[in-house]
Parts: sequence; structure tokens; C-alpha cells
Amino acid sequence: MVAPIVAEAIKRASVVLVEIDDVITARIEPQRLTRCADDRHGRLDRMSKESGYPDKNAVLLALRERVATQLAAVTKSQQESQAGATHAETRAEDPKDMRSTEASYLARGLAERVAKLQFATAQLGRFEIRSFAPDAPISAGALMAIEDETGEAHLHFFVPVAGGEKLVCAGQTIHSLSPESPLGREVLGREAGDDFEFDLPRGRVPASVLWVR
Repeated sequence: MVAPIVAEAIKRASVVLVEIDDVITARIEPQRLTRCADDRHGRLDRMSKESGYPDKNAVLLALRERVATQLAAVTKSQQESQAGATHAETRAEDPKDMRSTEASYLARGLAERVAKLQFATAQLGRFEIRSFAPDAPISAGALMAIEDETGEAHLHFFVPVAGGEKLVCAGQTIHSLSPESPLGREVLGREAGDDFEFDLPRGRVPASVLWVR
């Protein structure tokens, strides 16, 4: 009987984790399309206006702010969950009462997310921007345009951590890209003009590297 009860507790805790994640996302979502910090302070990146490319320093600063916001939100949720896990009301009143187990699973999951975001914050804090020649292979710090299967171009900023974030700088949308994603793994080391395919849930799709900076 113990195994089914524990399995049910894990299942219920997973549902709670998803709900908490939705709450955190709701807190963060207003930040997703905010301008870069440089833009907010009136220092619109002149380089991007002159060259047509976003300022990578502004993009990196915006990404650091995004991760800091996420870390603050998840840390608060983790602390609240940890307090709930040790509260008297969550103590099991009978063998089938799984409230304490669920709270512990939730607190543990959030603690892991906090650790991951702390690591990302540290990595981005010491990450330095460098320039790329037009024919240079893609690696951390590269800004690139990727053309999808429909012919639409998307801007990506390759970073070691914190991929999957959508940022807007100088009116342009840039997606942070890390080696953890299928696209990030596939473009690493490629150059402008390369055609390739990468995995999506609907299957492998074609794409092309238009330029690298």
C-alpha cells in the first residue's frame, strides 16, 4: 500500500508544481516584452541604429535583468513552500494523509529551480561580449539571424545559460539561445550561409544561418 500512496503524492505534488510555475510566469510575463535597460534610461543603442544590428551589450543587460526577476520570484515561492512544508497544519494525521509529503516535494522542486537560476545569474554576471567576424563559427556571444522553413528571419543571441527568453531591444525582438535547446545544439559551430535541420516536437525542420555578428 505504501508505494501507491507515495506515487499518488508525487503525482499531486507535480500538479502543484505546475500551478506554482503558472503563478511565477504570471508574475514575470509583464517583463517579457520590456525594453532593454539602456533604452529605458534613454540611451538607445546608437550602434544598432547605424549598423542595423541590436547592441549585444544591451541585450545581455536585459537578459541579466530577466533572470534576476525570475530568481527573486522563484526564491520567494520556495521560501513560502518550505515554510508550509514544516507547518503544523501539513503534518500527517493518518497514514494516507500526504500533505507533508506533497509540500516537501514542492519545496525540493523549487529549491532546484532556485539553484539553477543562481547558477545562470553567476554565469551571465561574468559573461563578456566579444565581436564575431561575418564568417566566424557560432559560439557563446554570437548574435545571428536564423531563417525558418517559411522564410521568416529571427534574431538569436547565443549564451551559455538562460536560453528561451524573448527580449525587445531598439524595437527588435531577440531570443536568447543556449546549447540546452535543439536549435542551440544544432547551430553551435555553424557559419553564415549554412543550411541545417533541427528537432521540434512535430519533427525535424529546415533552417538557415543568414548572418553572424
